[in-house]
Amino acid sequence: MNKQYLTSILAVTSLAFSVGALAQSMSESEYKAAGKNIKAEYKSAKSDCDSFADNAKDICIAVAKGNEKIAKAELEARYKPSNKAGYEVSVAKAEADYAVAKEKCDDKAGNIEDVCVEEAKAALVRAKADAKAQLQTSKAMIIAGEESSAARLKAKEKSSESRHEANADKRDADYAVAKEKCDALSGDANELCVNNAKKHYGK
Repeated sequence: MNKQYLTSILAVTSLAFSVGALAQSMSESEYKAAGKNIKAEYKSAKSDCDSFADNAKDICIAVAKGNEKIAKAELEARYKPSNKAGYEVSVAKAEADYAVAKEKCDDKAGNIEDVCVEEAKAALVRAKADAKAQLQTSKAMIIAGEESSAARLKAKEKSSESRHEANADKRDADYAVAKEKCDALSGDANELCVNNAKKHYGK
C-alpha cells in the first residue's frame, strides 16, 4: 500500500457528507437537500477511486460506499430521532468497517487471508451484538419508566439477557477466529490448538 494510496483513502474517509452539521430537528426540505448532497458526494468520492487499480480501487470504493451508508443512517436519525434510528447508525458503521476490512484482506493470501476475514467478521458480530443489546436495553428501560416496579424488574432482567446474548455472539465470533488460526498448524499442533480454543471459549 503506497503513500499516495493511503493519503487518498484518508481523504475519502474524511468526507463530512455535510450531514454532521445538521441540527437535530430538520424540515422536510432540509432532509431532501441533505439526501441529494450525500448522493452527490458519494459519486464524487467514487469517481476519485478511478485513479486506483485492482484491490486498491476496491478498497477505495468500499470506503466511499461505507461513508454514504453511514451518512444516510445519520440523516435518518436526525430527521426522525429514535433508539431504532440510533441502532441503525451503529449497524451502518459496523457494516462499513467490515466491508473495508474484508477488501483489505484480499491483499493477503492463504491462511493469513482466512484469519483476516474471520477477524473482520468477528468485529462485525461484536459491533452488531453491542448495538442490539443497547437497543433492547433502551426499549426495556422506556417501558419500565412508564409502568410499575414489576415492569422495571422485568426490564432489568431483559437488559441482563440482552447482554448475555451479546456476549455469547461475541464469544462465538472470537472462537471462529481462534479456530481459523489453528489451520496454519498441522498434526498434533493443530489438534492441540483446536482443543485449547474449544476449552477457552467453552465449546
